[in-house]
Amino acid sequence: MRLLPLTAVIALVVLPGSAAAAAGPTPAGASGFTITDPRIKESSGLAASRIHPGVYWTHNDSDDGPYVYAVDSATGRTVARVTLTGIGTPRDVEAISLGPDGQLYVGDIGDNLNGTWDHVWIYRFPEPKQLADVTVKAEQFTVKYADGARNAEALMVHPVTGRVYIASKSEDKGGLYEGPEKLSASGTNVFRRVADLPWVTDGAFSPDGGRLTLRGYFFAKTYPWKDGRPEGEGERVDAPWQGQAESVTYSADGSTLLFGSEGESSRVVAVPVKPAAGGSASPAPGKPGATPAPGAPGPAGEQGGGGFTKGAAVLAVGTALVLGAKRLLRRRPRD
Repeated sequence: MRLLPLTAVIALVVLPGSAAAAAGPTPAGASGFTITDPRIKESSGLAASRIHPGVYWTHNDSDDGPYVYAVDSATGRTVARVTLTGIGTPRDVEAISLGPDGQLYVGDIGDNLNGTWDHVWIYRFPEPKQLADVTVKAEQFTVKYADGARNAEALMVHPVTGRVYIASKSEDKGGLYEGPEKLSASGTNVFRRVADLPWVTDGAFSPDGGRLTLRGYFFAKTYPWKDGRPEGEGERVDAPWQGQAESVTYSADGSTLLFGSEGESSRVVAVPVKPAAGGSASPAPGKPGATPAPGAPGPAGEQGGGGFTKGAAVLAVGTALVLGAKRLLRRRPRD
């Protein structure tokens, strides 16, 4: 995506105060950071390392090359750049996820013209044990959707089963697509729709696999994960307003959600994970501690509240502007 200038205008004009909320102090007990590497201008995915504490893997959206970066959250600096070989030329890399097999899965799954490419790709390589610039040979998997080509920006690997899921991005009705039990590098991997979703730009499973968090431009929700599906309507997450809201991941210990965006020196904002009330349920609406309904005002000073709690009218106007920009600024597909 390349809508940063217009979405920045939306943040300043349509959602006054929301930019300040995103730039404000991170919540107590959490650790956000700023990506300082000038090569990372379009951070479009995040994945927490399991073997390097405090390190997060990210990548650019497009026009960069076959690169994945390791960023140290303590300093915001890049501590490794991985160059992938054994694959074709990436077209529109949108997501990254770490599987239970210790391998990183990179989703070259974007398609801004919604059906230009009849297939997309997933790349997979072992998470490096040493943090240094390195070249690795990756596996490449061809992906098609059972119901036709589509645009997508979210790829999630379940941390227990290892199954890969992709969430499509649609103005009308997005979907969650389930991959085969095991990916095949020799044939086509058909992903089948298993649930309807809102317009999603990224998603992540909790480390125990019990919850799925999804984010879009104007929302973030966490769903219980049961029998291979998201359950119910989800619980609202107090995510920050970010002009180009592109990524989300859990910290390695599952206590924090990290929300990222595109842009130079982009900020990754940390939001503590709310414990499920009684182990699973949420407080009832209208009672103390309840999650406000969509469009309802949040508590004063709430982290990121400006982005998601200004009311349905604000969301409608913002959505209209983003969709209008999307139509006007769609990129021409590359060969």
